[in-house]
Amino acid sequence: MSCPSPPFSLDLFLLFFLLNHPLFLSAQQSTKILTVFNSTLSPWTPTQNQILLSPNSTFAAGFLPSNSTNSYVFSIWYYEIPNKTIVWSANPNSPVNSSASLSISTSGELKLSPQTRVSSAPNLWPKSNLLVRNTSALLFLQESGNLVYGNWGSFLNPTDTYLPNQNINGTNATSSNGKFQFLGSATLFYNGNDSYFAFQNSLQRLEVTGLVTQSSGNPFYSSDFGDPKLRRLKLEDDGNLQVYSFDPVLKQWTVVWQAIYQLCTIHGTCGTNSICMYDASTTKTSCVCPPGFKKISGESCERKIPLLSKTKFLPLDYVNFTGGVDLKVLNFSSCQKQCLDKENCLGFMFKYDGTGYCVLQLDKLLYGFWSPGNEVVMYLRVDNEEKDVSNFTGMTSLMETSCPVSINLPFPPEESKATTRNIVIIATIFAAELISGVFFFWAFLKKYIKYRDMARTFGLEVMPAIGPKRFSFSEIKTATNNFIDKIGKGGFGDVYKGKLNDGRVVAVKCLKNVTGGDAEFWAEVTIIARMHHLNLARLWGFCAEKGKRILVYEYVPNGSLDEFLFQKAARIGSPDRPQKPILDWNIRYRIALGVARAIAYLHEECLEWVLHCDIKPENILLGDDFCPKVSDFGLAKLKKKEEVMTISRFRGTPGYVAPEWTKADPITPKADVYSFGLVLLEIVSGSRNFEHYDSKVDSDQYYFPAWAFDKVFKEMNIDDILDPRIKQSYDSRAHFDMVNRMVKTAMWCIQDQPDARPSMGKVAKMLEGTVEIIEPKKPTIFFLGEEQ
Repeated sequence: MSCPSPPFSLDLFLLFFLLNHPLFLSAQQSTKILTVFNSTLSPWTPTQNQILLSPNSTFAAGFLPSNSTNSYVFSIWYYEIPNKTIVWSANPNSPVNSSASLSISTSGELKLSPQTRVSSAPNLWPKSNLLVRNTSALLFLQESGNLVYGNWGSFLNPTDTYLPNQNINGTNATSSNGKFQFLGSATLFYNGNDSYFAFQNSLQRLEVTGLVTQSSGNPFYSSDFGDPKLRRLKLEDDGNLQVYSFDPVLKQWTVVWQAIYQLCTIHGTCGTNSICMYDASTTKTSCVCPPGFKKISGESCERKIPLLSKTKFLPLDYVNFTGGVDLKVLNFSSCQKQCLDKENCLGFMFKYDGTGYCVLQLDKLLYGFWSPGNEVVMYLRVDNEEKDVSNFTGMTSLMETSCPVSINLPFPPEESKATTRNIVIIATIFAAELISGVFFFWAFLKKYIKYRDMARTFGLEVMPAIGPKRFSFSEIKTATNNFIDKIGKGGFGDVYKGKLNDGRVVAVKCLKNVTGGDAEFWAEVTIIARMHHLNLARLWGFCAEKGKRILVYEYVPNGSLDEFLFQKAARIGSPDRPQKPILDWNIRYRIALGVARAIAYLHEECLEWVLHCDIKPENILLGDDFCPKVSDFGLAKLKKKEEVMTISRFRGTPGYVAPEWTKADPITPKADVYSFGLVLLEIVSGSRNFEHYDSKVDSDQYYFPAWAFDKVFKEMNIDDILDPRIKQSYDSRAHFDMVNRMVKTAMWCIQDQPDARPSMGKVAKMLEGTVEIIEPKKPTIFFLGEEQ
C-alpha cells in the first residue's frame, strides 16, 4: 500500500501566486513595485527605490527621506495623494542612513538595522520581540493600510494616526513631536503624565462615513458625515485629536471633527507664567505675559521685579491657571488672607458667586488661559513697586457702577431772641412756625423722594453685588461702529453686532416701546441678568439713557435655528449669503433637549417665575458647537401693554401660540409648552407647521400635527415626517428611538387642554428617555383661536 503524497502547502501556494502577480512582475524605470516582501528579496535598502503597494494601490510602504540629509524612515502613506500623507512609521524617532536595510533572516525575523554589515546592530522594527519567526512569513500591505508580517500588524502599533476600521481601543498614539500622547484610547496627556482632556468612554474605531464610535455606543459625527471618503484620525503636534477627510475635487485634507475646540485648554500651548489667548474667528492662539512679567525664551514669562516682603494683587478677569490648592472660604478677604500667609503663594483665583470658590496658586503658574466662560478672577501677586496695571478687565468693573450720593438737608430756622410776647404775638409766631415746619417738611420729603429715585437709578437699592453693567450710549455707539452691522430684527427691536473694549463680541438689541422709568427698567434687567443657564443667551449689560433702552448680550455666531431649518425659502433672492449646513439628527436632538432644559429652568428653577411667551425658531440661537441658546426671555414684561396685544389678549407669534391665549382661560407655563411642541415638530420635519402640506390629503382637512399623530400612533410610519434633506442619512437602528421620542413628546406638548400637557421639566425627561411615553389624545386643528 503506497503512502499518500503530502498535501500542497498553502503558504507555498500563496507565495507562488503573489510572486507571479502582474503588479509584482511589472517594473517602472523609476520605482519598483512589490506586492509582497519575503526572504528571497531581502535585504531592502533605501537606495533601491522600491515600494510595497496595497491591492488597489490606495496605500504604499517603503523608505522615505526624512528632514535631515541622508536619513530615511520606513513609512506607510497614501499612494495616489500628492505630498505623501504619512499614516505610520516604523522608526520615526530613529532615522537610518542609506546603508541601512530591512531584511528577513533565515530564522524568519523581520529586522530593520541601521547598518547592513553589522549583525549585532539593534532592530528598529517596533515590538520585534513579538513577531512570530516563520521562514515562510511574508510582509504585505492590506488595502485598509495595515502592514502585516505574521502575527504582527501596524494597526496594533500606531504612531500618530488611526485609519478607518482600525481598532483604536487598547492602543496608544504619540504626536510626531513627542510632546502629546493619547493613552488608553480615552485620555490626552502632555509629556506622558499631565492629563488635559478625557473622553467619557474609550474610542473604538473611525468609520469611512465619518463616524467615531465609543465603547458606550454613543458616537461622534463629523461635519461631513455620510459619504464614504478617505479619512484619518490624527494626534496633531498642537495636542488636539482631529479627523480629516480628503476632498477629491480640491485635492486637499479638511478637518471635519476635533476633540478640543478651546485650544488654550491644551497643556503646553504656552509656557510658565504665560496666558494663552484664543481667537475664535481665526482659530489661532497667542501667548501673552500678565502684568508685572516679561517674555523670555519660547513662550514663557518671568517677573520684572522679584517678590519681596511687601506685595499687592492685580485682578485678571476671566483668567484661569491650571492646578493649585482648592479651598472653601467665607468671602474674598478670607481667600486673600490664605494667600498672604504663604510665601510661595503666587496668587489666587476667586469666583463671585457665593459658593466660596478659592484656589491658591503655589510655587509656579502653569497653563494659564483667558476665556469669558471662566467666570473667575485671578488675583496675581506682584511687588508693591510694580507699576504695571491689569489689562484683563470686564468682570470686577461691574462692581464699580454705584456712585455715592450725599443728601444736604436744610438748616432749621433760627430761634427767636425776643424775651416778651403777648398772647397774640405768641399765637401768631406759633402759627407761622407751624406753617414753616409744614413747608420745610414738604421740601425735605420732596428732596428725599428725588434722591431715593436717584439711588434706585444708580443701583444703590436694586443692584446686587454683581449685576449687569450699565453702558453709556456713547460706549454702545462706539462698540457697534454707529450701528452699522445689523444682524437681526424681531418684535422687540433691531439687533446689531459690536465689540467691547475688552475684546468681547456682543449682540446689541435696541428695544422699542418699552414701558417704565430707569429704576423699573434696571430692576427688570437685573432679574433677567441673574438667570444663568448653559442654554440661555447671557446678558452682559444694558443702556438706559436719553430715552434709549438697549440690552447687551453675548454674541452667538451661528445665528438662529430658523436659518438652518428653513434656509431654502430664506435663501431665495439672497445669493450673497453663505449656505448653512444641514443639521444631522444628533445635533437636532441636542438642540431640542437644550431648549427644553432652558425653558424648564425659566419655569421651575428661577427665583423669579418667567414665561417666555414667544418660543419659536427665530428666538433659538446656535453657538459654534451648535449648542442652543434661548433668547428674548423675560422681555415680555418690558413691552408696553398695547404693543403685545393684537388679537384680544393674544401675545406671541402666529403659528406658535397656545389656544388659551384667545380664550378666557388663565395663562400658565403650559402656553410655552405648547409653543415648544410645535417647534419640536419643525426640528424633525425641517419645515413650518403651517406651511407643511401633503398632496395626499385635502387642503381643507390637512393639519400637520394631526397628520403627524396618525403617522406615529396609527400607521407606525415615522419616515414620512422626517426632513427630506437628510432623510437619506436616517438610520432606523441608530436614530429611530431618538426621533420617535421627539415626535411623541411634541404630541403631548400640543394637547388642546393645558392640564393635559406635561411640565417642561417632564418634557426634558421625556426627550432624555427616562419617562415612558404613552399615546396622547390626537390634537385638533387650531389657527389663532379657531378650532376645526
